[in-house]
Amino acid sequence: MKTTITSIQTQDRSSYSQSSVFWQKRIKEYLDPPGFLNPTVGLFIGGYVIAFIAIWQWYKGIWPLPILVGLAFLSLHMEGTVIHDACHKAAHPNKWINQVMGHGAAILLGFSFPVFTRVHLQHHSHVNDPKNDPDHIVSTFGPVWLIAPRFFYHEYFFFQRKLWRKYELMQWGFERSFFITIVIAGIHFNFMNVIYNLWFGPALMVGVTLGIFFDYLPHRPFMARNKWKNARVYPSRVMNILIMGQNYHLVHHLWPSIPWFEYKPAYEATKPLLNEKGSPQRMGIFESKKDSLNFLYDILLGVRSHKKSRSKMRPLANFIPTKKWRKKWIYLLHKTAVIPDKS
Repeated sequence: MKTTITSIQTQDRSSYSQSSVFWQKRIKEYLDPPGFLNPTVGLFIGGYVIAFIAIWQWYKGIWPLPILVGLAFLSLHMEGTVIHDACHKAAHPNKWINQVMGHGAAILLGFSFPVFTRVHLQHHSHVNDPKNDPDHIVSTFGPVWLIAPRFFYHEYFFFQRKLWRKYELMQWGFERSFFITIVIAGIHFNFMNVIYNLWFGPALMVGVTLGIFFDYLPHRPFMARNKWKNARVYPSRVMNILIMGQNYHLVHHLWPSIPWFEYKPAYEATKPLLNEKGSPQRMGIFESKKDSLNFLYDILLGVRSHKKSRSKMRPLANFIPTKKWRKKWIYLLHKTAVIPDKS
């Protein structure tokens, strides 16, 4: 009997090994570096061209303001995907061009490429870890509609954890100095109206978009730490175009070197594997009453504790005048607590 069991276990391991080899071969074609001229290069150049057109038309005074704001938003939205792929070295096969694209996208977005890169890689290493995943704070520390200002936490996290390497602190200083110089020049030469309308405003809109589709939706309900379940997929051709593949976010987490324009085919090639692993493949908002109520809560308030009994927000109950409402506050903290599964 013991021999039979051992034989079956050996066969299972052999079958698993063959399966692993099969899926490695299946995904390999998507892991290769992108071509010299690839869609991400188009996004990078296109983003700058569209930004230039918006500024040019501002001074020409022909196109109405809503169109100019829309163009500025589109420009920054495109560069958001560029900086994301560049930080994973998936924007271009040449490492120097990849760096130029990353820094160039960061300058247009008002970001810092070293901060974005190091903080984002921490997110990949500690998905849904309340202490070590910086995007977990962005997603769970306030209402969804205020997600954009919480991205400033990334800069704090970068310096708190001393994440910089080699010349990255100098790069951060250059990019922040460049940003401040533009603002000072805008004040001195009286073009702050351009900055407000075609940079700060659209950047805020893009911050909300990136926060929702890069951070919030892919990882909710923020409970899973398992690599097959810590992000989700919600297949859609339309969304694939509008948010440039981020609806296949789990594919990105499993194989970060895959460029954004290959998320969809990579998902379709590995869908049976994701089915087998129980990976979430729906948006997860309207599947149940609990999902819908949690989504509504995140829109209205969104602050979530990570310990039911020792929540940092529990002391706020002391400022609530009546015992009845204090109990309701504590009950709300218990019901909305996010305690990720460590497995």
